Amino acid sequence: MLEKSFVPADHENALYDAWEKSGAFRAHPDRPGEPFSIMFPPPNVTGTLHLGHSLNFVLQDMLIRWKRQEGFNVLWQPGTDHAGIATQMVVERALDKEGTSRTALGREGFLERVWDWKQEYGGTIVQQLRKLGASADWERERFTMDEGLSRAVRKVFVTLYKEGLIYRDRRLVNWDPKFRSAISDLEVENHETKGSMWYIRYPLEDGRAITVATTRPETMLGDVAVAVHPEDERYADMIGKTVILPLTGRCIPVVADLHSDPEKGTGAVKITPAHDFNDFEVGKRHNLPTPTVLDETACLWIEEIRPELRDIEGLSSLAFVETLHGLSREEGRKQVVAELERLEWLEKVEPHKLQVPHAERGGAIVEPRLTLQWYCDAKTLSGPAVEAVESGKITFEPRQWENTFHAWMRDIQPWCISRQLWWGHRIPAWYGTDGKVYVAENEQEAQAQAGEGVALSQDEDVLDTWFSSALWPFTTLGWPDKTEELARYYPTSVLVTGFDIIFFWVARMMMMGLHFMDDVPFRTVLIHGLVRDEKGQKMSKSKGNGLDPLDLVAEFGADATRLAICAGTGPGRDIKLGRKRVEEHRAFITKLWNAARFLEMNGATPTEGFDPASVKSALGRWILTEANDAVAEAGRALSAYRFDEYANCCYRFVWSRFCDWFVEFSKPVFAAENAETIELRAVSAHVLGLILRLMQPVIPFVTATLWKELGYAGAFEESRWPEPMQVDRADKARSELDWVIRLISDVRTVRSEMNIPPSQKAPLLLRDATAENLGRAQTWAEAIGRMARVSEVGVVGEDAHRNAAQIVLDEATVFIPLEGLIDLDAERARLAKEATRIEGEILKVTRKLDNADFIARAKPEVVEENRDRLTSFQSDLARLKAALGRLA
Repeated sequence: MLEKSFVPADHENALYDAWEKSGAFRAHPDRPGEPFSIMFPPPNVTGTLHLGHSLNFVLQDMLIRWKRQEGFNVLWQPGTDHAGIATQMVVERALDKEGTSRTALGREGFLERVWDWKQEYGGTIVQQLRKLGASADWERERFTMDEGLSRAVRKVFVTLYKEGLIYRDRRLVNWDPKFRSAISDLEVENHETKGSMWYIRYPLEDGRAITVATTRPETMLGDVAVAVHPEDERYADMIGKTVILPLTGRCIPVVADLHSDPEKGTGAVKITPAHDFNDFEVGKRHNLPTPTVLDETACLWIEEIRPELRDIEGLSSLAFVETLHGLSREEGRKQVVAELERLEWLEKVEPHKLQVPHAERGGAIVEPRLTLQWYCDAKTLSGPAVEAVESGKITFEPRQWENTFHAWMRDIQPWCISRQLWWGHRIPAWYGTDGKVYVAENEQEAQAQAGEGVALSQDEDVLDTWFSSALWPFTTLGWPDKTEELARYYPTSVLVTGFDIIFFWVARMMMMGLHFMDDVPFRTVLIHGLVRDEKGQKMSKSKGNGLDPLDLVAEFGADATRLAICAGTGPGRDIKLGRKRVEEHRAFITKLWNAARFLEMNGATPTEGFDPASVKSALGRWILTEANDAVAEAGRALSAYRFDEYANCCYRFVWSRFCDWFVEFSKPVFAAENAETIELRAVSAHVLGLILRLMQPVIPFVTATLWKELGYAGAFEESRWPEPMQVDRADKARSELDWVIRLISDVRTVRSEMNIPPSQKAPLLLRDATAENLGRAQTWAEAIGRMARVSEVGVVGEDAHRNAAQIVLDEATVFIPLEGLIDLDAERARLAKEATRIEGEILKVTRKLDNADFIARAKPEVVEENRDRLTSFQSDLARLKAALGRLA
């Protein structure tokens, strides 16, 4: 006997453990079935489950569970990423609390501590994903630094180096001065900051001056030119001339370059190639030098400019510049500005808002820095990836993300793949004492290249985390070995990911997969949006609107959390999620449980050999037909990755058709004991079993519990996706029951609008109804009476019943006599007053939405909220006017 209510905590852990022990999630490459595979976007080993993870992994799990049901040979490959800088930061913080440091331990000692930390804490997110119901093949779990993947990474690096696609170069990178390492664009966050714009006069040798505007006066020590637009008439005669750089006395040219915008600042810009990405490109175009004036900790460093410094009275001072050496960039800025002001070369200072790059990890202000790094020729590798998307070998869902992909790929730059960290894949390059480099998969091969007796030292740097994760789709399957898994599951089927890493991860997987496997790494890239709060705002700690998915699971259950995520996930759009949404979807699970419990109490148990084609009752044939439609619609929705449509389809069928109508219609049949009762019990159990299989992908725990408790045959995790059923005279059953449902629904609406108390029943009188519909009304009189609060069903002649509400139902007019049930005059007055109030609300909201200033200034979610209110008010007004019309 089912318990009175479903308590998720009583079932979830035990069910999941049983599934895992039974091997339900295990992939079997040697078994038949069309392959279907999905790779985890590997979460950081430091990570804990957040709502973004929950969205991503719930969608994957739904696809995986559905494809298992369809008989595919399924692999969901799990794993975690070593997350170089994030993990190193976590362990360094722990060491700091112990009063020691990375450098005190030395490289080997520090790496031992990181591996220890990974062993103890690195599996947190994996365990949390189990709480969410993720049905991955955990026995195949990989780590981006396990021995198999490390071997593959070394092979890829060596191969690309030999092909000339990996090389060393001196270029600008995003530099984290706290970690003293290059970082990727993805690890940089721009924060709007209130700053200043300094206007500095640079004197020309002919006695004139040119004023430049800058937000970074401290980097002027590294200026190598002043750039003006070639068509800016103000500076036309200065192009090619020389200016003297204040404070330093260095001579630098005025160059013509399109980078300078005549509409911004003064139209003249200082060019500091070693400390600005745009300036670096200008420097390359004009063959300018690249002196560095900030060291790896972002302190002023004058070694490279010292030989060119000159003392010029009233303009420059070697002694002053020497005092700047070693100062922080902030203190150096103050000193430089003060000295410029003292020498009267500072023209003015204006407030200025600017975007300041910060390191995502650690929060340090990021510096563009010119360093010698390892690079990968992404431009060459990108060609086949672009072709794969253009030819349709890879498709994006939604398709508009292909435009984003192409926009990024058109402007692709060399990929900096080296990082100045200790935790990560160490670059497989060794250097001789003469600086010559030997790239090999191991030290023995490098030594063989160098020759006996040549002392070698390995490169200190490690590879960018994205380098190893770019190989994820094939290295996790055993590459470079020719494994059974690789042959069976590559290319993978679908990649589920967020839009923010299309370039950083998705595109790089395409490049590497096509280069090393000669095939795409996945067929479809499914892009989902962000999780926002119920008002559409981005979740953040500062706003206090964040949600912990594990708290939601603990309070409402994994199924309710999953269903809320599924129902809110439209194609590519952000999902609004809050406690109220999850609570609403828990109500659905309660509704399903209560319906199952009612059927069990009324003897509806699974019937072996049940044949839907043999069902005689109209009610039985109707629900079987509705079930067929629901299965077809759900399958189409999942095939199109329309998770919201899948959830809504299941919701409509289960809550509305099955629970609200079928179960209610069944009650008098169950109360009897005849052939129809026996048939309807079998139909009920069959359709309930179909519902459990239909919804297994999204709510696996409650469906599995009901399957087992109600005695359905076979292991639920091995049950198949429902197939279409043969239903005799399906259209006739649908027509009959739909007519009865519309009649009851319309009567309920009228009673609600007229404020007729539920305790007072009213007769129902039909005029001009066909014989068929009159027969339906008589056949279903008990249900109509019970569910619509109707005292009797009859026929009225040409003279309509006075003071009756009217309903038009197909060819018939239906009358509900109201005299004696309500005060008709008072009801007219009430409806008219409410309609007037609603009209006033519509006017207020319309004025607001017609105000261009409001649309421009208000937050998008506020504008959308007002549009929703207008739609709601308009619907209410139409309903009120219809009610008044019935009383006319």
